Amino acid sequence: MKTLQLTSLIALSALTAMPVMADDYPNRPIEIVVPAPAGGGTDNVARMLNQYLQEELGESLAVLNVAGGGGAIGVNQIARARPDGYTLLSTWNSPITTVPHMQRVQYSYETLTPIISTSQSAYTMCVAPDFPAETGEEFLAELQSNPGQYTYGNDGVGGTMRLAAERIFEAYDIEARPIPFGGAGETLQNFLGGHVDIYGGSITPVLPYVEDGKAKCLLVTSADDNEALPQASGLAALGHPELETVLWRMMLAPEGMDEQRVNVIADAVAKAVEHPEFQTFLASQGETLNLVRGEELRERLHQETEAIGETLEKLGLKKN
Repeated sequence: MKTLQLTSLIALSALTAMPVMADDYPNRPIEIVVPAPAGGGTDNVARMLNQYLQEELGESLAVLNVAGGGGAIGVNQIARARPDGYTLLSTWNSPITTVPHMQRVQYSYETLTPIISTSQSAYTMCVAPDFPAETGEEFLAELQSNPGQYTYGNDGVGGTMRLAAERIFEAYDIEARPIPFGGAGETLQNFLGGHVDIYGGSITPVLPYVEDGKAKCLLVTSADDNEALPQASGLAALGHPELETVLWRMMLAPEGMDEQRVNVIADAVAKAVEHPEFQTFLASQGETLNLVRGEELRERLHQETEAIGETLEKLGLKKN
């Protein structure tokens, strides 16, 4: 009898110690870390998506902005978090595929769990209304004619925007002075405050100021033009489609997250982005849907990490 009781107690103890299965997930609020300041493109898109994601998951989502280090500080925080599905990362590609080439970090694309990518967009370069250029070609010609005179705000040495700009500037033999900021939101405020001559960042945060006539965007870093910025030239129109560098957004988790829970989040995101209001929002920001999940997403991260490493080495920007 005692043996039977002991066996029952052991079985009950083992059952109690088991992790909550995916069927019960989520059953409490989820924290979404955005590794950039509030007000930037990644933050704006994440918050809009979360409105619909909450509906699909049936739980509230709390956004936590953890800026700094080109996104590395926020991603490092995720790398140390429990892989239980209650702390997730909503990021753009730069902190994952570029920053580890530039600084020592506690993560790589291999030590994070890929869930799903959501959308992508070009970066843009914008200037004040009185800047002496009205097209992308005139913008680049002005920079060529005045080496070292102009400053451009960007997302830091390890940022994809900085990389996109340097690739273009190298091809045109342009010398412009990079000024790093914590994200597109900070870059925009410093541009509007007159602290830098050129805004370099995502399209989303600068659009209201283009519409108000406080900025004009003359270049996008995609091969194609962008409907949201009709005055801006795409790189194909300038004869250099091969210089394309785009921003794309994704959701990741700490290493070791349960596959069932990964699928719960990926399925919910895939449904959330179908909301017409979200798709209208993306179009208004110059972004398009781009859903890649699981191992396919991991492979995309691998390929971009390798390609960016090669480019940075050619530009002399890769850390030793």
